Amino acid sequence: MDQVDRILAQWHQERPDLDVTPMGMFGRFGRLRSVLMSGLDDIFRAHGLSAASFDVLATLRRSGPPYALSPSDLIAWTMVTSGTMTNRLDKLEQAGLVSREKNPDDGRGFVIALTQKGRNLIDAAVTDHVANQHRLVEGLTADEQSQLDGLLRKWLAAVAPDDA
Repeated sequence: MDQVDRILAQWHQERPDLDVTPMGMFGRFGRLRSVLMSGLDDIFRAHGLSAASFDVLATLRRSGPPYALSPSDLIAWTMVTSGTMTNRLDKLEQAGLVSREKNPDDGRGFVIALTQKGRNLIDAAVTDHVANQHRLVEGLTADEQSQLDGLLRKWLAAVAPDDA
């Protein structure tokens, strides 16, 4: 019996008319999210990054050569507002991790490109990040991880069909 079970037991005692089953899932998801995010943040901090800066650098890196995207593409992939993206890009540019360059396909616009320093940093950070993710899920077997991933995909599609 964990803390969530004890809370549910109290609700069953006080409000037996309510089915509080979802409350247990949300309670565990909330606690799990907190623990997992803390574990992820440790790796980001070890590389001098935040989750936000990691997100931008990782998006550029996984886009493939030339590791450059338009600001609107970055916004779409990271799902943040243009103001938020501008703030992130300004900080990353000041740190020498990205540069703003003329868009080779459209001379009127520009793209955000990883610098060599940025690419080196994100390559090291993502290597540690993936190893850390494996560590954080090692309490589940490979089959359980696959089942959980499928259930989460199904649930997400049901509550946020636009994410599919």
